[in-house]
Amino acid sequence: MEQYLVSARKYRPTKFVDVVGQQHITTTLKNAIKQNQVAQSFLFCGPRGVGKTTCARILAKVLNCQNQTEDKEPCNECDSCTAFNQNASFNIFELDAASNNGVDEIRLLIEQVRFAPQTGKYKIYIIDEVHMLSPAAFNAFLKTLEEPPSYAIFILATTEKHKLLPTIISRCQVFDFHRIGNQDIVNHLAYIAEDEKTEAEPEALHIIAQKADGGLRDALSIYDRMSSFSAGKISYQSVLENLNVLDYDYFFKITDGIQLQDRSLLMLTIDEILRNGFNGAEFISSLASHFRNLLMAKAPNTVKILEVSENWKKKYTEQASVLSTGFILSCLNIANNCSLGYRDAKNKRLQIELALLKMCYLQEAIDLSRQSITASEQNTNIPVTEKKNEISKTAPVQKAAIQTKETEINNTVTAQKNEVKPLQAEPAVPTKLEEKATPQLITKTNNNGSGGLKFGASLASISSDIKKEIAGNTKPKLNYESNEIIGLWNDFVAKHDSPRTQGVLQQHQMSLESKKLFTQTNSTFNQAELKNEIKKFIEGLKHIYESVELSYEVNYIKPENDHLPKKVYTAEDKYKVMAEKNPALATLKQNLGLEFEY
Repeated sequence: MEQYLVSARKYRPTKFVDVVGQQHITTTLKNAIKQNQVAQSFLFCGPRGVGKTTCARILAKVLNCQNQTEDKEPCNECDSCTAFNQNASFNIFELDAASNNGVDEIRLLIEQVRFAPQTGKYKIYIIDEVHMLSPAAFNAFLKTLEEPPSYAIFILATTEKHKLLPTIISRCQVFDFHRIGNQDIVNHLAYIAEDEKTEAEPEALHIIAQKADGGLRDALSIYDRMSSFSAGKISYQSVLENLNVLDYDYFFKITDGIQLQDRSLLMLTIDEILRNGFNGAEFISSLASHFRNLLMAKAPNTVKILEVSENWKKKYTEQASVLSTGFILSCLNIANNCSLGYRDAKNKRLQIELALLKMCYLQEAIDLSRQSITASEQNTNIPVTEKKNEISKTAPVQKAAIQTKETEINNTVTAQKNEVKPLQAEPAVPTKLEEKATPQLITKTNNNGSGGLKFGASLASISSDIKKEIAGNTKPKLNYESNEIIGLWNDFVAKHDSPRTQGVLQQHQMSLESKKLFTQTNSTFNQAELKNEIKKFIEGLKHIYESVELSYEVNYIKPENDHLPKKVYTAEDKYKVMAEKNPALATLKQNLGLEFEY
């Protein structure tokens, strides 16, 4: 009986041209051989099962091949190639660092490197899973790796590049292997199935490729399992059953149920899926992937991104054509939120059912929202745009607020519906600023009898539109008397929107001399903040009054005890000060027999 070989070994590439999905690596290596620019140490890194060790073996065989082809491939016929294929080569050594990770094994390897090859041009050492070497072994290997003999070449392979010492990586020529694309895996599996006289459906091979997640060795292992299970005929249904994968039809059926708002179909379908033993987290994740595929299928130039067979691409395109992009995005968002909250949910099934019901009535919610907006506009006698224009003539500050928040437009229109006069009867625009000002921002001063205006800190953030409108009207002149300016400053401080800054401003007294504001502080931090706030205050006045000529000065006063040397007080020093203020503390210490700790 002939010994059985798994497909991963039986169809292992023996030439660069046979390597699947790593053309950027094989092309570079062949060009380096052609130009005689072969490095003395290589580092092959990447996920499992993508061809790192295979490329290392092919490279070693090519370098010692006695009859290289013009394309720099091994001939597989010379003595060197034959010996290597039979695992009997004396010049190519493979070392598994997972089981030979000690410093003694590396020292033995270094001793072997000292001897030149008796036949062939190079002695090549392939060290697999090199990240498993101990720190001592790495350090013992550094010098040899940096300056090997001219005939020695080291090829290191690892799946965890981040575990290697930077000094090792810097001494090697690094090649990063990529995950193999699904289509490349499907093509390779189809070639093997044809060679093995096995009938395999393309959809089945696509499922195997997706399950392998970019690893060709994993894909070949699954293929062998499916081949044994199906007895020479690998069908789509048999792969779904054996690999416990949800059929695409489930997701197309669920999407149709969402579109038709058939909640019974959705509930029965999810019940069937869960009763068949499928995990709820995997289902909701796959449903999100389904909506993502529908989104890609909306545009002809993104359909090629879908990693499914041509038959499924057609179905995705057909279903995407009857769904709006906004609807697909909303469903995708709901599925993604459900996936994020699934792990922490106590009733996990309810989490999934609630997400499906949200999707089911999503379109109805959108329609109700549109109807509500339409009805609101129809109930208004004057269009919203005309209302905006009318309000802009009577209240500039209200106009700016309405422009920033669309929802406030409808509220303002409703509240002022009976107050706003027709456009034809619009009176002339008032010229007095105090008649146009909004109470929230500007109010008349009644407490000092000066008839001036008071304002809050929000004036500093008035929009540019309001500033222009205010600037176009006649402004009152500022009264530069001390009680007027200080009163405006106190109002500015009282209405400040930052409690912390307000506290700082209240701690410092402000005075006025010859149109110049004075204050002082013993903190450089407070000095900068005071300057900034006084500047805002003056800028606010300029938007209200005509020709403001105020300046300011904030002086820094050095604290009186700042010149004294700094002293670290002990616990006894602190006690003496406290005892002087409260003699009962000394009595308490004596009665309790307390002592100081040092």
